[in-house]
Amino acid sequence: MGAPVLRVAVAGAGSFGKNHLRVYRELEAAGEGVALVAVLEPNSERAAETAAKYGIPVFASASELLAADLKLDAATVAVPTVYHHAVASELLAGGLNLLVEKPLAATLAQADDLLALAAKGKRVLQPGHLERFNPAILAVQPQLRRPMFFESHRLSIFTPRALDVDVVLDLMIHDLDIVLTFANSPVREVRAVGLPILSPKVDIANVRVEFESGCVANFTASRVSTERVRKLRFFEPRQYVSVDYARQDLLIIKMGGGGAAALPVEIQAAIASGKADPALLANLAAAGAGGPAPGLSFAKPEVTPGEPLRLEIQSFLNAVRTGQQPRVTAQQGRNALALALEIQAAMAAHAEHSGLGDFFHPVQ
Repeated sequence: MGAPVLRVAVAGAGSFGKNHLRVYRELEAAGEGVALVAVLEPNSERAAETAAKYGIPVFASASELLAADLKLDAATVAVPTVYHHAVASELLAGGLNLLVEKPLAATLAQADDLLALAAKGKRVLQPGHLERFNPAILAVQPQLRRPMFFESHRLSIFTPRALDVDVVLDLMIHDLDIVLTFANSPVREVRAVGLPILSPKVDIANVRVEFESGCVANFTASRVSTERVRKLRFFEPRQYVSVDYARQDLLIIKMGGGGAAALPVEIQAAIASGKADPALLANLAAAGAGGPAPGLSFAKPEVTPGEPLRLEIQSFLNAVRTGQQPRVTAQQGRNALALALEIQAAMAAHAEHSGLGDFFHPVQ
């Protein structure tokens, strides 16, 4: 006989909760040992729409969901960040394993309480750091040596989604989590500047983080851009790595190994069209006048395509089944939140020092 089917619910049927609902139902239809059985959604219009689409009961609160005694095993929490702790703590107390969308909570005290509840009940608590399951990140992580400099850009077009938090907790936290994981060193210093543009909270931010190891990371995040960019570049001794999250693409350039290496066809095409990565062009120009340079080798490791959310949910369900620690731990979610809050404090201090306090208190 096969393993028992895991019975799951989704808390929050908003913009991203809808994606969780879709993936759970797809996994159910594919026979992957999961059944989507309920939704928590207080908004009556979304509740009615969700009930009609999925043919399952929709509850207005966590207490109502738990009282229905649906024999739930797990749930996704995709409500607005300010409600993460309230909903997740009640569901954990009710015995559920949880996948909580990033950030794990709104404060460190709330995050610590969730960690304690999960440990007490021996339940899986996985933060939803989606990019950790991006196939390009999965492909590059085993090849890490000693990253010493990171350059991260995450730019998005403005939407009214997730305006309960600033751009650091909305977008940048993905990259904070990945760099913290790759750098594997305590933070020594944070410098940051940010400004609200189209919302009452910071919409664009630039951050410099220095680690105890000497590694340095620069982060730029914007939700008021005219284009969508999601890229991470980092340098290791005698190696440069470029990750394009959106394209799930990976390029590694290494020094050493003999004579000039022919550029991969994709890079030749990008250079010819003027669309090559500027950092790549600068690297090539410095080493060999913009062309194949002596001692440089180029590699595009195989990346197995996949939807990061599906991979994330599959990983979560596997942790629930096996009792093993999830790929992204609650402590790592707490660490990313701690750095994000430190960045917020640094931005506020910079604004005060620069006389920009009025920008953070817009006229209502």
